[in-house]
Amino acid sequence: MMKKLYYLFVLLIVGILSSCGRGNDRGEVKGVPQRSFRAEIPYGMVYIPGGSFLMGQTDQDVTFAQIAQNKQVTIPPFFMDQTELSNSQYKQFVNWVRDSIAITSYAGDEKYYLKPAKGAAASSNGKKIINWDYVRQHPVFASGKGTKTNNASKLQGMYYQGDDRVFDRNELDVRLLKYNYSLMVMRDAANNHNDKSKKRSDFIFRDTVPVYPDTLVWLTDFSYAANEPMVEGYFSHPAYKNYPVVGVNWRQARAFTVWRTRYNDSYKDSHKLPHRLPYSLPSESEFEYAARGGRLGTDYPWGGPYIKNAKGCLLANFKPGRGNYTDDGGAYTVNVRSYFPNDYGLYNMAGNVAEWTSSAYDEAAATFVHDMAPTYTYEAKASDPESMKRKVVKGGSWKDIGYFLQNSTRTYEYQDTAKSYIGFRCVSHYMGRDIRDKR
Repeated sequence: MMKKLYYLFVLLIVGILSSCGRGNDRGEVKGVPQRSFRAEIPYGMVYIPGGSFLMGQTDQDVTFAQIAQNKQVTIPPFFMDQTELSNSQYKQFVNWVRDSIAITSYAGDEKYYLKPAKGAAASSNGKKIINWDYVRQHPVFASGKGTKTNNASKLQGMYYQGDDRVFDRNELDVRLLKYNYSLMVMRDAANNHNDKSKKRSDFIFRDTVPVYPDTLVWLTDFSYAANEPMVEGYFSHPAYKNYPVVGVNWRQARAFTVWRTRYNDSYKDSHKLPHRLPYSLPSESEFEYAARGGRLGTDYPWGGPYIKNAKGCLLANFKPGRGNYTDDGGAYTVNVRSYFPNDYGLYNMAGNVAEWTSSAYDEAAATFVHDMAPTYTYEAKASDPESMKRKVVKGGSWKDIGYFLQNSTRTYEYQDTAKSYIGFRCVSHYMGRDIRDKR
């Protein structure tokens, strides 16, 4: 009994002292009270520790392009998706855009919006906010059986009309699925921060992007190839749900990163949690650094100079020999978790699909970028020449020969162009000291 009273007395004294400390700062600068923050690894990502590496070619320059000169650079720590973005993950973005348009333009049902709290309005800039918790429980496109909603008649405007219909089926008009977003172009703001004639709005980039993948790439990328089954089923059939999304151009990939950031932030807001840094596409240097897995001077992500292991098994999905596509286990793409991950736990950093980066392509970039977190970016306008719309693509794909799987190999594609062999993955930068530093 005496021991319990003793502990109660100690707790009482501690409480009194702590309350006194909060109420009287004695005129000292103690900082602004803020919520504590502990870095967490985002779902589906792995931690990439910061470090330095020799960026550039390790093998002979077989194309004599001389565009991957060696340069020692340092990369701060960041998080990276463990796999390429899958069809299932990208479809979540497509469905979110679809449901947003359906609710705001067609359904007209107040049940899908947040109800204003007492003394407040559930609105943002005069617009009502969609209650996504309710949408998940009562899908907009539900048949009405077992749900409280039946919007079939209201949603007819979202389907193809008239002569565009096939066998009078209700098929979603994917041309309607567009995502509007805006972001601050901080590099432009930094380059013009002394220009008093510029306003903040001059540095805000706004874009409207069709989000549905171009499924016809399976035919347009190849002459006289019977790829119709891939057109009809690759993005829509559940058999391919864990295969990498393709047919997505660079603008669509960036729009996904903006949406993913907002989607995560809305959860943080509702649970009163501090935000992480935004999601983005990896820079060219980040991708190469992560692909090397902490190894120095290696040709491929798995570390060796060969694309086969000691047993003769191929280590990635690419074009072996003179075109034996199935020799590596897949005629086209394969599951995003195929083959062994590299030393950072990243899958398919070489092969399967090549991947978009945030970096603009310039043949001489290695000579003028900084050696600390290097990248070259350019916000191309519609009026710019095509040469300014090139974005760096890394990693090689299922239809490429082994040379394009090398860590140092760099190529490009135009930002408005979608291909059946280019996908992407996201990064989110780490805040604070390197997670390995225990000091």
